[in-house]
Amino acid sequence: MLPTHTKPRSTSALFKRQSMSLEKQLLLLICGAFMVVCFGAFMFVPELMEVQRARPASGHSDQHLGVQTEDRILNGAVNQAPAQQDRSHFVQPPDAGAEQAARLEKAAAEARQAALQVQAERERLQAAEAQQQAQRRELEAARAELEALKAQHKQERQQQAQQAQQQPQHVEPQVHHVPVQRSSDNTKGGVPVVGAPPAQSYATAQSRERRDFVKGMMKRSWDGYRKYAWGENELMPKAKRGHSAGIFGRTKMGATVVDALDTLWIMGLKEEFEDGKRWVEKHLSFDVSAGVSVFEVTIRFVGGLLSAYAMSGDPMFRTKALDISKRLLPAFNTGTGIPKAMVNLQTGASHNWGWASGGASILSEFGTMQLEWEYLSIITGDAKYAKKVRHVMDYVTKKQRPATGLYPNYINPDTGSWGANEVSLGALGDSFYEYLIKIWVFEGGRAHGRKQGREAFDDAMKPVRERLIQKSKSGNVYVAEARGSHLQHKMGHLACFTGGMFGLASRHAPSNEWSDWYLKTGAAITSTCHESYRKSPVGIGPEAMLFDGSNDAWNSNPRERYYILRPETVEAYFYMWRLTHEQKYRDWAWEAVQAIETHCKCGVGYCGIKDVGASHAVQDDVQQSFFLAETLKYLYLIFEEDNVISLDEWVFNTEAHPFPIQNSPSDLAQ
Repeated sequence: MLPTHTKPRSTSALFKRQSMSLEKQLLLLICGAFMVVCFGAFMFVPELMEVQRARPASGHSDQHLGVQTEDRILNGAVNQAPAQQDRSHFVQPPDAGAEQAARLEKAAAEARQAALQVQAERERLQAAEAQQQAQRRELEAARAELEALKAQHKQERQQQAQQAQQQPQHVEPQVHHVPVQRSSDNTKGGVPVVGAPPAQSYATAQSRERRDFVKGMMKRSWDGYRKYAWGENELMPKAKRGHSAGIFGRTKMGATVVDALDTLWIMGLKEEFEDGKRWVEKHLSFDVSAGVSVFEVTIRFVGGLLSAYAMSGDPMFRTKALDISKRLLPAFNTGTGIPKAMVNLQTGASHNWGWASGGASILSEFGTMQLEWEYLSIITGDAKYAKKVRHVMDYVTKKQRPATGLYPNYINPDTGSWGANEVSLGALGDSFYEYLIKIWVFEGGRAHGRKQGREAFDDAMKPVRERLIQKSKSGNVYVAEARGSHLQHKMGHLACFTGGMFGLASRHAPSNEWSDWYLKTGAAITSTCHESYRKSPVGIGPEAMLFDGSNDAWNSNPRERYYILRPETVEAYFYMWRLTHEQKYRDWAWEAVQAIETHCKCGVGYCGIKDVGASHAVQDDVQQSFFLAETLKYLYLIFEEDNVISLDEWVFNTEAHPFPIQNSPSDLAQ
């Protein structure tokens, strides 16, 4: 309202004045707004432009970050405006935008680094979780396998308990004849393994049952090998795969097949024999570039093939034996004709073991080829094999020995000089002495009562009798070892074979006194070896026996108490049973069978024992080929009739491969 005391004016004049006032107010408002806009543009647009330029440089496209930054800048400017209206830094410093961009770039880099670290940590956690899951699966599988083994072990224990309950009581031998049939007897002209009926039979219901039990052990051993290691040298029964030792040159030559053939034949396992024969015919090849042991290949492969040939009459075995023997010949290319230990089957390169007394040849290796190569020459008509081995034996036996008269274990094949003066009828020496007597047996001396041909053996036994045959305080007879003039009162499991060797030599000895001494000494040594088995908590003797006061037919050193399915003790039982027919040898053999079945049975076959002195047997995982060739064969024959592989018709090589005895010495090598 207008004041009531004012004099009224005209309407047009009043309107004009009011219009001018409104125009002035509007003009002032426009000017003020323009100034505000200019002020804002002057103060804030440069910084916002720097922010916009910084965005692409930092590599970020996050609009939210830009909005937050702009709001922060504008809010800060508004809050500070009253205090800064009269200050000069309304104008931005020239490097303010660059600093802001740098800060943003640094923040972005840190963000990227943090993201990478998070991703790496996430991947690490995922990998750890995957590893834990794999470990859980492995643990579950191991638990399942353990449970399966426990169940198998429990089942085997129950079966063993049932078998033990079913074993018949001891029955004294009955004198009657029980014909032995062989379904695998040949029609090809081989030598029959069953000879004429014996003058006296020692077969009993018990002996036949035990014989068949051993046959079952052979079947188990062969079947496990056949299924899981066919063509390999040996079987790992627990791992269920093949195994090969360095003596075979790491090749797959089917050592178990060749070693087992004659055992299968003797036991009448015809299908298994034919299966092995087919493998030999189709797959056994010696054309491999591999260094092998001349000794091991001779006794296992040449011996096994020749024995299979002798029994079956199949010429394929003879051809294979001839092939491998030809490949061993380069080992004899030395100054003395004594072969070296190793030869490459393809190149013929040969060498000796580096540890053997300065690279010498070993007595038990070069002295254990005469049986195999003599027989090879006879059946092939090629005299060079017999000549090679006869030259070696003549050279060594005629060479002057040290003052003790004993044969050292080593000789240099090029110079002929003896190596270290160490003597053993166990490792490194054993089968040299064995072949001195067995070549006489092979040539018919024992069967036909000829003393000629055994002189080298009897001569070697004189210093053995004088120096090495010892008796402990408790009366155990053993064969000591010698280092120069010093005796070591130690006998290895390998030396237990001497019980059989002395027994075999007792017939047609140089004199009755020597004959008695051979038989009694053989029996005494066999008894000592049995004593080592008796002292063991698992019923099996150690690798080496000591006779040093604190030990008597035992060994307090766990490292020398292993057992690798060796045959030498049961080999002695076999010879002493055949020579004397004392029931104790069959009883001792059955004890060995039960111990092996209880403590060596494993997986799909039989394993050795790491320490026979431990109450709980810890097994290895190798089924040695000689377990099928020797151990099971000797055990089987102990419970067989004497006319099965008669000692008057057959002679065993050192791997228990039988060769037919000849009527007279061969003149091929003359």
